[in-house]
Amino acid sequence: MSTATGKKDDWRNTILAGLANYIDSGSIVAGSAALALWQESYSLSNDFVGAIAAFGPNAIGAGIGAFIGGFLCDKLGRKKIYQWDMLIYAAGMSMLVFAVAPWMIVVGFLIVGLAVGADIPASWSLIAEQAPDNRRGLHSGVAQMLWYLGPVIVLLMSLALTGLGELGARIVFAHLVVIALALTLLRSRMKESQRWEETRKAKFKRMPVSTLFQGKYLKSILALVGMYGFWNLWAGVNGFFFPYILRTVGAATQAESVAIQALNFGLGILSIFFIFMKLSDKVNQRLLFTVSAAIQVVGMSLLAIFPLTIPVALTHVVLMAFAVGFGAQSFFQLWSAEMFPTELRSTAQGVCFAIVRIALGFFSFFVPMLTATGFTNLAWILTGFLAISGVIGALWAPRNEGKSLEQLEAERQAAAKEIGGSCTPSNVNV
Repeated sequence: MSTATGKKDDWRNTILAGLANYIDSGSIVAGSAALALWQESYSLSNDFVGAIAAFGPNAIGAGIGAFIGGFLCDKLGRKKIYQWDMLIYAAGMSMLVFAVAPWMIVVGFLIVGLAVGADIPASWSLIAEQAPDNRRGLHSGVAQMLWYLGPVIVLLMSLALTGLGELGARIVFAHLVVIALALTLLRSRMKESQRWEETRKAKFKRMPVSTLFQGKYLKSILALVGMYGFWNLWAGVNGFFFPYILRTVGAATQAESVAIQALNFGLGILSIFFIFMKLSDKVNQRLLFTVSAAIQVVGMSLLAIFPLTIPVALTHVVLMAFAVGFGAQSFFQLWSAEMFPTELRSTAQGVCFAIVRIALGFFSFFVPMLTATGFTNLAWILTGFLAISGVIGALWAPRNEGKSLEQLEAERQAAAKEIGGSCTPSNVNV
């Protein structure tokens, strides 16, 4: 099978596929910036605020979308999914633009979540399959930069439009609708993944999805879900509720809370570019991940130990933004594409992403209540989540730097034979 090695880097495809990350994070943070406004405008209870977080792109909605979308990506192709799901996204986001009742907010966010979730495995698989073998981390990093760029733009818009109140939030949502429609048009010119097409031509019988729950593949799913899942419990709460927490617990103004979040994501972009993109294809990935995890545990513990003031929040933001750029989020995208064969790659990513986001959704129901009883308790819980994620990643993290997807699959097949069996047929194509 041909590989991407030696081909001219197709940065246009990487960017167009990676914009799924921009849409995902932008949707989450747009809701985050508007959450306090919605609560005041509609007199929402803490339980209802939790429902908005749980069923949107931050959690359950995206998880269900990823599970369905991942399976369809492997069955029908990456292009069919990422070309049309943005139209569904635009419809859901339009409900938020014109929302006049709380139920419209919930339904709109659910539709947005489903569409965003479906797009993630398609985009991440496409990036990994088209990137040169020795630059997969570099291309994945571009997508992660776009994930951070979404919040920066959304938050700066929110900051500039703070004086408009709820109208400002609607304008922010409208810009995401425009992006989604433009992305649909631009993606229509993209080509299908060559690796996926060649695999479909070479295989007369599809590998059953049950293959993912055997041997090395099952171990990879469990490790990815554990490493990214515990980290995502922290990230989901932090990304969606941090402005809310600053206003209600830290007594920060809306403008101050949005500005701090923008600083957080802006620093993250620098970390991704100068550390993850420069080093992930060349150095020990396990060591890089472990350093990131340790710094994050220190950064989060500041909020558990000290009162939540603006200086403490800024120190926390600087440490976390620096470490997160080359941590669990970036490596999850990379490793979740590398650890599975092309025929089931998107399905596996969808399964992992679904478990992680749905778990976050259920946890999100309890965050407002936990915050109301004392933020210190919540901060210690989140610090524990980061520690668990770090330990799992440090013990399991693979050494994939510089290897082709075909080489990685061949190594898994050889390892399976050495222990007396094979977790998949020996003629698996990647």
